[in-house]
Amino acid sequence: MPYVRAWLRSLSFRPTLFVEPFAGGGIIGLTVAAENLAERVLLVELDQQVAAVWQTILGGEAAWLAEQIVSFDLTHENAALVFSKPPSSMREMAFQTILKNRIAHGGILAPGAGLIKHGENGKGIKSRWYPQTLKRRILGIESLNDKIEFVEGDGISVLRQHAKLQRAAFFIDPPYTVDGKKAGKRLYAHNEIDHEALFTVTASLAGEFLMSYDNADAVAELAKKNQLTTRLVAMKNTHHAEMRELLIGRAFDWLD
Repeated sequence: MPYVRAWLRSLSFRPTLFVEPFAGGGIIGLTVAAENLAERVLLVELDQQVAAVWQTILGGEAAWLAEQIVSFDLTHENAALVFSKPPSSMREMAFQTILKNRIAHGGILAPGAGLIKHGENGKGIKSRWYPQTLKRRILGIESLNDKIEFVEGDGISVLRQHAKLQRAAFFIDPPYTVDGKKAGKRLYAHNEIDHEALFTVTASLAGEFLMSYDNADAVAELAKKNQLTTRLVAMKNTHHAEMRELLIGRAFDWLD
């Protein structure tokens, strides 16, 4: 987030719309809304499970979801019971999604993900289950409801729809890999994307944009083909290991 914040503050205008077309957990868009860095925030996500969470929280069911979490007695048996039947409503799907994210290995929602056995400090299935913290986060997101719009759909299509907006800003961070890497398939239910189409529409945007990608040769080639500039930055992954990430944009004077 620090480099996204620096980029937004370097712009000559305050965006009327900030778009995160591959939102996932939406931490960037939420921060933009909370810090009032844009007038409105548009979050887009294709994954039905993740979309259910956003639609539940922003659609008036945040209190119900928060209460379900804090009142749930988390055991392997109770979790298995929740997952044993398909959700009967959007809000039930949202609860299932959050539960799976917190008790699956690495928070993976893709089919086939196993559940935590030993967990952090031997706490087992409860090692990443913080009900009160989750409740505060959910109600905090709900408090930003007037600034955030959510769309369940394809990020590239949404980019095309807003391509002519001059006072918009787009943060584009697709959760997919190229060059034959398998991490995307392992982590995400929707793990295929037309990278060439994404670069083409991004290069056509009238507004400002910043892309974030794995540092891969194929990505650098797509950037070059579309006359975009790249910059490597140091990042830390979820295991706190330092890695290099590729930023893509029109210019990086704000990083110097």
